[in-house]
Amino acid sequence: MARPRTALLDLERIATAAMDLVDETGDFTMPALAARLGVQTASLYHHVDGRSGVVELLRTRIGSEIVSAPRPDQSWEPALRSYAYSYRAAFAAHPHVVPMLTTEPIRSPEVLAGYERVVALMEKSGFPLPAVMTALTALENFVLGAALDLAAPEVMWAVPPGIDADRLNAALAAQPAEPTRADRAFDFGITVLLRGCADLLAATTAEPE
Repeated sequence: MARPRTALLDLERIATAAMDLVDETGDFTMPALAARLGVQTASLYHHVDGRSGVVELLRTRIGSEIVSAPRPDQSWEPALRSYAYSYRAAFAAHPHVVPMLTTEPIRSPEVLAGYERVVALMEKSGFPLPAVMTALTALENFVLGAALDLAAPEVMWAVPPGIDADRLNAALAAQPAEPTRADRAFDFGITVLLRGCADLLAATTAEPE
């Protein structure tokens, strides 16, 4: 049999098919992925290190959609704010991927390069190195939760008749129509987190008495 003119598999095709499966079904299996690609399951293992390798391809794919990676010449606060919004948008487009990525350590060179830029900017801005990963982890945890919240219903509290929740009902009714519940919460939360980072930085750089 003649060899095909175009390779049936490459990492881009595997990543695209896996992302489509996760978006459609919430997960993927290696046999289902192979079937989507029209190849034998064993063929996948010539390109990726099993399921964990595919998960890392998904991480790399989403990482490439984060368009606001901090640059060394930026001020840390607007850079991290822009990064957080871009990060949330990238993951909100593929919310089913989020739980998957928490089960595997980050190994993707492209994704690690993005984290390197964030850490370098924070360190250059004066953040103490022992606190950098704590602050970055808190920011990432919040952003990932916010990405999932974008897929949630606009009305998350539905109080049935007969339930004594007058203050909750009043608070729900007092919400502004725009922006959306998720966007309001994200705006508030990212501001609080960055204010905490600013307080940390101020305490670090304050002159000793």
